[in-house]
Amino acid sequence: MKVIEFYEQSDEPLISFEIIPPRRGKSINGIFEALDQVMPYRPPFIDVTAHAAEAYYEELEDGSVKRHIKRKRPGTIGLCAAIKHRYDVEPVPHVLCKGFTREETEDALIELNYLGIQNVLAIRGDDQGTSKPYNKSRGTNEYAVDLVRQIKRMNSGMYLEQLIDADKTNFCIGVGGYPEKHFEAPNIDWDVKRLKEKVDAGADYIVTQMFFDNQVYFNFVDKCREAGITVPIIPGLKLITNYNHLTSLPRSFYLNLPESLSHEISLKPDRAKEIGIEWAIGQCNELLNYGVQGLHFYVMANPSPVITLLDLMKTGLKSRT
Repeated sequence: MKVIEFYEQSDEPLISFEIIPPRRGKSINGIFEALDQVMPYRPPFIDVTAHAAEAYYEELEDGSVKRHIKRKRPGTIGLCAAIKHRYDVEPVPHVLCKGFTREETEDALIELNYLGIQNVLAIRGDDQGTSKPYNKSRGTNEYAVDLVRQIKRMNSGMYLEQLIDADKTNFCIGVGGYPEKHFEAPNIDWDVKRLKEKVDAGADYIVTQMFFDNQVYFNFVDKCREAGITVPIIPGLKLITNYNHLTSLPRSFYLNLPESLSHEISLKPDRAKEIGIEWAIGQCNELLNYGVQGLHFYVMANPSPVITLLDLMKTGLKSRT
């Protein structure tokens, strides 16, 4: 079932989660243990992040430096297949522009289609300092809108190579939105215009980057609606669980933390997790009163804070039937 269909058919807010594949050399058991904890909430879908190869450097004994390129977290497609098989939950693999040629993207989409996976999240991804030679006539998707267009063409039976009587794929396409704007965008209006291009290209829904000030999200939704974006805009949420988040989250995700939240945690760093959960409960209640169609939690590898939050809220959030 498609993500957009879950939202269209539900008369109550949905709850979903996002996880990260294990590091190279680790087993899938840790992921299963995390997912076992969230399954009682019957999420309709689980997002699985993807990661391109990263460049790192090794200093050799002779003083020279050797450049290595490696994917530290492979396995997105395999993990999605395992989730679908083990839990009968719809997986949503992230599909990246950066680090992958259009041919590699097409191959990945073909594999997902064979597995019966109908949902993808199309994102540009971060530059990991790698580069590879590729056929300039096809190359890579530079922006997420280009990736959305490639997926939509496959949904119409159009592949990179002209094929006779090619079967159509049937992907539901999600894209990312940035309530505080993408860090490369000159302003929020410019960023919303780029988001509108992704929707016009065929995106079915939007899930936002994490934010901690709901007014930022409300303003973002208003701007999107004014720009003619009508698809669901699902808030993405993360819980602060330790003092270091006060600096690591703004640095890594180019976001702002409310002064009252950062001040309280600074005064009581040993209670950072408790304060973070209390703040998130307030966020969730306000968002639900606003009428959001769902809450999307960035669980990554540790679901326990979100589970604590949901238990405390005792919400009647509806999931798939």
